[in-house]
Parts: sequence; structure tokens; C-alpha cells
Amino acid sequence: MNILVCIKQVPDTTEVKLDPKTGTLIRDGVPSIINPDDKAGLEEALNIKDRLDANVTVLTMGPPQAKNALREALAMGADKAILLTDRAFAGADTLATSSTLAGAIKKLDYDLIIAGRQAIDGDTAQVGPQIAKHLDIPSITYVEKLEIKDDSVIVNRAFEDGYQVIKAKMPLLITTLKEMNIPRHMRVSGIYECFDESKIETWNLNDIDVNLEEIGLKGSPTKVKKSFTKAVKPAGKLYEVDEKQGASIIMDSLYEKFIITK
Repeated sequence: MNILVCIKQVPDTTEVKLDPKTGTLIRDGVPSIINPDDKAGLEEALNIKDRLDANVTVLTMGPPQAKNALREALAMGADKAILLTDRAFAGADTLATSSTLAGAIKKLDYDLIIAGRQAIDGDTAQVGPQIAKHLDIPSITYVEKLEIKDDSVIVNRAFEDGYQVIKAKMPLLITTLKEMNIPRHMRVSGIYECFDESKIETWNLNDIDVNLEEIGLKGSPTKVKKSFTKAVKPAGKLYEVDEKQGASIIMDSLYEKFIITK
């Protein structure tokens, strides 16, 4: 069984700051991590490997330093890693990113593709399902539990008030929640082995099957104009009144805020 895990190296959001003038992220000195939802997906792939002797390949798109995320994945137990990096991929939105990743996946053998639900630096939850669409395979999102049975998967798909049980045949793609499991630590021997460059392949534009009009900045129909932090709200007023007076205060506040005539 071949499992492909898509991961992304993201800035640790507990350390992120914005340049007040440009509205862009200040990345200098900010530590990078494997996106939490992706790491849960990687752990699930490794759990399957432990039970069924599967082969786990990890794929990411990014600058050369994204190799650090792949090394961590290898040290955790992945068998192989692929870095997609090329200036032609720069400036990609979710659609262009999914086109690029799908172009690489078409060159690989897989039964199951696992991707995190969403990246903490974008929160779109779009890339996983878009990859499945490009590959013309089914996708199941928001997976919190997974079972492999013969040539199918049985999953619990999370909702706010419960979950949906779905059975589907492979090949298919699932997106995982960080709450799915607790990722294992890197193995000591794996930390040494992950620096073996033969375990990480670097692919560029010439190595994948893509349309140049559908990748990078040119292939991105959406663009980020500006980023900004959420404004801090002023402290509210505390009233010690009965229910009737409280309702009156609330209504007066609404009339004042929205300029509604009584």
C-alpha cells in the first residue's frame, strides 16, 4: 500500500508579527513548523504503516528551506520525501498550489493521499479537495478517525454536533484534523538518517505534469492585497441592573450604534 502525505512548512503562528507599514508577515527570526493538521495526517499514515507495512512518501511545495519539514517527517518514520521548488511556483494561491501538487502526484503511485484540513497561515481548507478534483478521485474532508478495510477506508467525518461515517474505495484523498491523534516524536536514529540526501528528491518545473498557465502567480485568480491583525476592542461597560433595565440599555446601544430611529 502506498500512502502519499502532503505537508506544508508554516510559520509558528504564536510568534507571527506583521509589519505595520507594509501589512506583510515578518518572517525573519520566526520559527517554522509542520502545519498541525498535516502533522496529524502524517502520524495517521505512519500508524497505518506500523499496522499494514505501507510505504509513506511525504510531499511539499516551497522554498529550499522547506527541506527541514521533510527531514522531520523522515525522522518520524516516513520512507521518502519530495520537495517541489521552482521560481515558477512562487506567488501561487490555493488553486495554483493544488495544480502544482497534482502535477507532481500524477508521477507517483498512490492508494491513499492524506492532507491536512487547512494551513494555519491561510485557513482556506481548499488545497486538499482541489488536488482530488485535479486528479479526478474522491475526497473526504474533516476526518477525525480512519480505518483501512481491504481496498476501502471507513472514516468518521467531524461535524460540530457529531460525525458522519463514510466508506469509500481507494484511491482517494482525505483531509485530517489535528485532533485526530498526537504525533509521535522523531526517532533518534531517524534524526541521523534524515540528513541522507538520497531520501529527499528535489523536483522542479521540468519534473512535473502541469500547464504553465495554471501555476504560480500567473495561474492564481486570487491575490492577497494586505494582511492585518484583528483590532483590539475597548473594554465594555458593566451594569448591575434588572432584566428590564438591561434590555433597555441593550436596545439604546443598538439604536446608537446602527443609527436606527426609535
